[in-house]
Parts: sequence; structure tokens; C-alpha cells
Amino acid sequence: MPDAATPNWISAILRWPLLWHAARLALVSAYLLGGLTKLLDFAGAVAEQEHFGLYPGWLWAAAAIVVELGGSLLVVVNRFVWLGAGGLGVLTFVAMLTANAFWTMGGHERFMATNVFFEHLGLIGGLIVVSIVSGEARPCSGHLVRSQTVQGVSR
Repeated sequence: MPDAATPNWISAILRWPLLWHAARLALVSAYLLGGLTKLLDFAGAVAEQEHFGLYPGWLWAAAAIVVELGGSLLVVVNRFVWLGAGGLGVLTFVAMLTANAFWTMGGHERFMATNVFFEHLGLIGGLIVVSIVSGEARPCSGHLVRSQTVQGVSR
């Protein structure tokens, strides 16, 4: 929600009706691409899961596809966002611990994995934020209206 210090032109942009849709799509775009890629190359998806020590690979690959595509769809259509974003957050957390275990690495590999680890942490934060905001948003005469109360504080 824009506050009093937000310039009027920024507030106007933040109220654009399509921005909310575009932001949700952008947030889950990597998951949509990942889910489609895994679906189209299931053998590769299985190999990826097993490479990171997740067995049976076919089960983890199938779960990743369902969560990436299903969770993304829920976020994009703004229905059960808490469920879709929650699933994506858990999947991302598992990926952080398995694929980006920077504390077990050294040198440049550690540097790269550390960056990716914290980028994924930021994604989890974004998924939490979209869940909070979606829970407060409600459609009203064709556009989105957000509640003026956040954590019991009226604005």
C-alpha cells in the first residue's frame, strides 16, 4: 500500500489494474517454466532430482511438476493463493537445502550457491507477501480493493 511519502505518479502506477496480475505472473514465472520443462523432459527431471539425492527421482520430479504448475496457477488466478504460494515456498526451501547447500562448498562454487540460496530466500519472502496481500484483497466492481487494515492497524 502506498504511504504519504509515495509520489502521486508512483501511487497511480501501483493502482493500475493489470499491475497486480503482471506482478503475480512475474513472481511465479520461473516455476511455470521449470514445471513445463520438467513435464516435457521427464527423464531429465528425474535425473535432476536424483543428482541432488532425492529418491525416488520419479516421485520427486512428479511432485515438483504438480507443485510448480499447480501452485503457480493458483497464484496467477488469485484463488487459494496461500496454498499455491505455500507449496511453492516449501518446494523452494527443499531446493535451497539440497541444490544450494553453499556451506558444503568452497571457492567460486560456494559464491554462486550462496547467491542462489539467498535469491531463493527472497522468492519465499515474495510468496509470503503475495499470500498476505491476496488474503486482504477483494474484487469490487471490476477492480481490486485492498483492506485498509494490516495486522490490526488501520490505515
